[in-house]
Parts: sequence; C-alpha cells; structure tokens
Amino acid sequence: MTEDKRRRYSAPVVDGIAKAPSRAMLRATGFTDEDFQKPQVGIASTWSRVTPCNMHIDGLAREAGEGADAAGGKSVIFNTITISDGIANGTEGMKYSLVSREVIADSIETVAGCEGFDGLVAIGGCDKNMPGCLMGLARLNRPSVFVYGGTIKPGPGHTDLISVFEAVGAYTKGDKRLIEVEQVEKVAVPGPGSCGGMYTANTMASAIEALGMSLPGSSAQNAESEDKLADCRAAGAAVLALLERDIKPSDILTREAFENAITVVIALAGSTNAVLHLMAMAHTIGVPLSLEDFTRIGKRVPVLADVRPSGHYLMSELVAIGGIQPLMKTLLEEGLLHGDCLTVTGRTLAENLAKVAPYPDEQNIIRALDNPIKKDSHLRILYGNLAPTGAVAKITGHEGTHFSGKARVFSSEEDATVGIMEGAVVAGDVVVIRYEGPRGGPGMREMLTPTSAIMGRGLGKDVALITDGRFSGGSHGFVVGHITPEAQEGGPIALVEDGDEIVIDAESNTITLKVSEQTMIERHARWQAPAPRYTRGVLAKYARTVGSASLGAVTDGD
Repeated sequence: MTEDKRRRYSAPVVDGIAKAPSRAMLRATGFTDEDFQKPQVGIASTWSRVTPCNMHIDGLAREAGEGADAAGGKSVIFNTITISDGIANGTEGMKYSLVSREVIADSIETVAGCEGFDGLVAIGGCDKNMPGCLMGLARLNRPSVFVYGGTIKPGPGHTDLISVFEAVGAYTKGDKRLIEVEQVEKVAVPGPGSCGGMYTANTMASAIEALGMSLPGSSAQNAESEDKLADCRAAGAAVLALLERDIKPSDILTREAFENAITVVIALAGSTNAVLHLMAMAHTIGVPLSLEDFTRIGKRVPVLADVRPSGHYLMSELVAIGGIQPLMKTLLEEGLLHGDCLTVTGRTLAENLAKVAPYPDEQNIIRALDNPIKKDSHLRILYGNLAPTGAVAKITGHEGTHFSGKARVFSSEEDATVGIMEGAVVAGDVVVIRYEGPRGGPGMREMLTPTSAIMGRGLGKDVALITDGRFSGGSHGFVVGHITPEAQEGGPIALVEDGDEIVIDAESNTITLKVSEQTMIERHARWQAPAPRYTRGVLAKYARTVGSASLGAVTDGD
C-alpha cells in the first residue's frame, strides 16, 4: 500500500490486489491506471434545477474538477440536495428548509466517508447548502475548500426577489395594480445566482470567506462571470496544496476565525441567520461559540454597508467595487480582525489582504469607519421574561431602537399572513407568530412572507414582529426571531395573549412581556403542548433530535 500521506483515505479503497473489484468499478467511471495513484478530490455539487441559485453549479463543479485534475489529483463529482427558500416561503414546504442543512451535511459526510476522498471542494449557492457544506467538511476534517456559486444580476429597475414579495404586500394595500406586480415578477430574477442583496446567501458566503474556508474574493463574484469560473479552478488546485501540507478545516476553523466571521457579518449588515449557522458550524468543529459572543463583538464593530434589505445597494454593485476584501483590510488595520488566522490559501488572513487595494473614492456602498451607518451591531441578542434563553433581533437603526405595543397573536405563519393582508394588524401592534420554532414548526420557518406583507402595507415603522421562528435575510423592519425557549416547549411566547403589552429595547437588549409573574404561572398551568405536527418522516425525525435555536438548532448527530 502507498506511503503517500496525501492518499490516506483513497489508498485503502483502491490499492492492492484485494481492491481489484473497487478499481474495476472505478474504471467504468473513467479512472485510468495513473488515476489510482493520485489523491482523490471529491467535488460536492449542490447543482439542481430547483432554484436559480444552484442551476449553474454543474458547470462550476466541472471547472473545480478540472482544477484538481490539472494540479495532480483525480476529481470525482457527486451531488447533494438543495431546496429553495424563495420558492417555498410562506408554505408548509418551508419547514424543510433548515432541515436541509442537516441533510446536506449528512450526505457530504456519507459520500466522502464511504468513497475515501482525500480532499474536497464543496460548491454552494443558496442559504442552507452553504452552512450544510461547511458542516459536512468540518465533520470529515479533510483538506477542503468551499466555493460560493455567486450572486445574481439585478433585474430592471434595481429589482430582486424581495421586490416581488413587497409588491404583493403593496397590492393588498391597494398601492399597486395586479399588472404592476406581474411586471416585477417577470423581470426581478433574471438568471442564475443567489438572491441579490445582503440576504442569507451573500451573508454566509462572506462569513465563510472571512472564516478562511474559501479563496479570497469567492464571496463577491457574479454567478455568471469568468471570475467565478477561475475561482472554481483555483479551488480545485488549492485542495492539492492543502493535501501537501495536511491543512485541514480544524486548522482553519478556530475561535478567532469565527470571531472574524462575526465581525464581517456585522460590518456588512448581514442576515440574522448567520447567528444560527455560525453557531452550528462552530459546534460541529468543536469550537465554543455562544450568543454572548455576538453581543461582545457587536459592541465594537460598526455597520458600514449600505446594502439591501435595510439599505440601498445590491451585491453585484459591491462586486463591482472590489467585494469584501477592501472592507476586511480596513477592519484588519483597525484591529478588528485576527490577521494571524490560517486560510485555505495556506497563508494567513493578513498575508492574503496585504496587497488589496482600497475601494474607489467615489463609491457609497461601504462607509468609512468614522462615518458608520450604525456605530455598533445591528444583530441584537435580547433577553427578558419573554426570551429567558435569548432571541435575535435585526435592528439597523432605520426602525429606531425601541418599540412598545399590544400583542396580536397567531399560532402559525399562514394565519399571521392572512391577518396582515386582511388588515387585522394595525399600527402599534406587536405581531406574535409562535409554534414555528425548530421543534414546533418543525423546521423554524422564515417569516419572509409576513414581514414583506408588513413592509408592503406601509407598516414597517409602525408594527413589530416577534417569533420563535426565524427570518429571511431579506426581512427587514422591527423584527425579533429565534425566541427561546420556543412555544412548543412551553416557553413564555406560548403564554402571550392578544392585548398584552410587549416592550422591545435594542439599547438595553431586552424583550419584556408586561404581565405579572403570577399571571404567567397561572397561564402556564393551563397550557398544554400541541401534538406533534408530524409523526413520520424527516420532519418528525428532525423535531425529535433538534436542539434550541439559542445553540444553533443542531441535531443530535452533531
């Protein structure tokens, strides 16, 4: 058997007379005599015609494979699943979204572990398949590189998918005609790539680059571009270099690297989903990370990016001025990033950024440090008698920092959406959507449809929305999610009644239900947990094994 340490996983599968049957099978897939002596690089592709985010990734996977082959490896492309949040939002199908993160991690681990790949490239293009890919790579802990599939081009009139969601809300208010909604619908999503603002996909791509698990620039490239093709080829080659030096995810995914990712997410005004996914990824690799880390880092890191959904610009416009690299260099020079963190280039973050040029003087997308959009984080971790173990708010400053109102309670996203669109929700209300947590949903659906309906009806500054579910990166307004303990477990959100006063304070980081402790005790005594919504299949399995959102909503397998 070979002494080549680069082949520690593939050699037991293909070396020696006893493995002739294995080689016979692989010859049918295109292996030659020479290929059996090369390190095998698995290319985990999330290609699917399910969604524009991933419809082009088959081509990117082939480019990554060619890069690995040219560098002396033998690439093997395999697929994992993807789902589309944008398509499923507001339906029962959305309950499978967060579940898919675990399925993707499981599938990558399963294929690579079974087939004996020595290294991996994982290519993701939509919200859950990116953290799912990273979790799979972390479990395997073999030399690996992540590639982002890239962002979509904007539609005419600076439109994107969120424009369509909000057009529907405007229609129900009477501010848009049906034909106007149809016009936006037909042009807002013009081709391949992930949703165009600093929504969850672009947020997680940026976080993964800041972690050091993708090549510099990978997070800020258009899906349809020569830069993205070159990124894929370079990623394939980079795995061979990592194999030579035996650099693994555990060498890169350190606590300091996760702090870098949190810092970049805050500066970019990124999605609340980053909290959930970064904690899940850290848990998988064995790095301690908690909600308190987001608060601690958020006190010293400002919001600098004027990007959608709360701001103006799209990711493609950030790509045009240099992506996130100049921002990261600014943060590093200010002492806000750990420059000595190792990355998949084999160099440190500081070494990668050494020759990065600053943004052009005339750009308005990324503010200077002395002129921030918000002086501290927009991601607020709230506690109080309504969220004893934490909740996550996205308060950019446009909404104000304080909201007090009367509860308008719904026990599902669908009921809330109907109530909002039919005018049952009015200025001064705090919309409460419960039984949508990881176990209660199950699956912790995104509340993009109700938040978009609120914005479309012109209530964005007059209504707050709180939930034990979560939010899309495209959600904005005065919103608080991830409330724990969730309603299904008898958390205080299960006990809220219509008309109760709720106070949200994003300066003191509190969320308070103005109901006496005695009343809450009496309500809890009357409360009964609803029967599980699913008793068979993947959703039932997920509900039985998933943990709290305050810990990343990871399953027992992690």
